[in-house]
Formats: sequence, C-alpha cells, structure tokens
Amino acid sequence: MLPAMNAGETTVLVVDDDEKLISLLELYLKREGFRVIAARDGAQALDLFDHHRPDFIILDLMLPGIDGLTVCQRVRETSRVPILMLSAKVEEMDKVVGLQAGADDYVSKPFSLKEVVARVQTILRRTGRPVGRLARGSLVIDVDSREVFVEGREVRLTAIEFTLLRTLMESPGRVFTREQLLTTFHTFDEAVVDRAIDVHIGRLREKLGDHPATPRFIQTVRGFGYKLLEPERDG
Repeated sequence: MLPAMNAGETTVLVVDDDEKLISLLELYLKREGFRVIAARDGAQALDLFDHHRPDFIILDLMLPGIDGLTVCQRVRETSRVPILMLSAKVEEMDKVVGLQAGADDYVSKPFSLKEVVARVQTILRRTGRPVGRLARGSLVIDVDSREVFVEGREVRLTAIEFTLLRTLMESPGRVFTREQLLTTFHTFDEAVVDRAIDVHIGRLREKLGDHPATPRFIQTVRGFGYKLLEPERDG
C-alpha cells in the first residue's frame, strides 16, 4: 500500500476568485502529488499564507478586495516563496509590473493547466525547493525520498534508473531521444553511452512490470527514443 504523504510534502496555495478554475488546478496539482490550499480573495490569501507558509503560490492578479499585486508585495516583505502570477490581462506592462512586484513567473489566461503545473515544477526545481511526488496513473515517485511505487508496491531502482524515470515523468508525452536522456547523466561516475540507455530502459521496464509490446508506462518511439504514456482515463 502506498504510504500516506507526510507533513514534508509540497504545499501550493492557489488564489483565485474563480471556483471552477480553483477546482481544476487543485485536481491537476493533487494528481502530481502536491497538497493544495485555496483562497478566494486577497485577504484570505494573506491569512492562509501566514498560517500555512506554503512552498509555492499561484496568484491571480485580479482579486476582490486586496488585489494580487498587493498580496505579492506583502508576501515579499517576509518571504521568498516562489509565486506564479495569473492574469486575464495580456499587456506587457502588466507582466512587467507583476514581475517587479516579486512574482517569479507570469501566465496569461486562458492557459493550459498542464503548462501551469509544469511551470510550478520547473520553478521549484530552479529554486531548490522540493517538488513533491510525480504520479502517472498507478506509477508514483517521491522525488525527495527517491521512492517509487507501482499500484502501491515499492520498486527498487538504481540511481540511473530513477533519474531516467523522473526525466520521463516530468514531461509525459514528450519523446526523448537517447542523446537527450544521456544529458541527464553527466554527474554520474559510471559512463553511460548511447545504446546503454536501451539497457537501462529495459531493466526499468522489467522492474515496473511494463512490457514493451503492450506498454503501460514507457513507450518506444521507433527511430527517435522513448516517452512516458499518459494514464488512461475512465469514461
């Protein structure tokens, strides 16, 4: 059985007055292993920030009462927590003002929910903060503890296998060439050559219970390399 996430998991504070958007962001973030707390206005956002000290903030610019820009400025008075600002405004000056107020990145509405989650993960890696868990259907990896689970069963991986799997899981659906996967191993003492990637992928598949002919997780893209399959959705 997959162990419960501990108090050290990555918490994201989502601040927006759009209930539907909050629900969708919460769904996508929780799917990736994040803990989510939500605020519907600026005052509530500041209160939740003070009480929970989240690891990341997704902050809408246009909020009732205290606006997002002011929230960002007040948070920056005491914290360097990463902030991704959202806005329906598309003018360049609005983006500049948001970044000058202390936001780490800026996304204009409408946006892809997958893109927002990817930006959260990228900013967390860049700032050296934990990225929590990555989940693709029944396959889950805990980035901090370096644990891997398939259908609740722990799978023991080598350092190279774990790095390969994490790289694929961070960009589901993206095809990685062998050369691109090789670039992730520059810190290893063990030399990893082009075709050795195939051997490591083969061992990784075996441990995950994944068959190349009928893959659940890792698919070979003939003539190119490998990609992580998106989980199948019911209905």
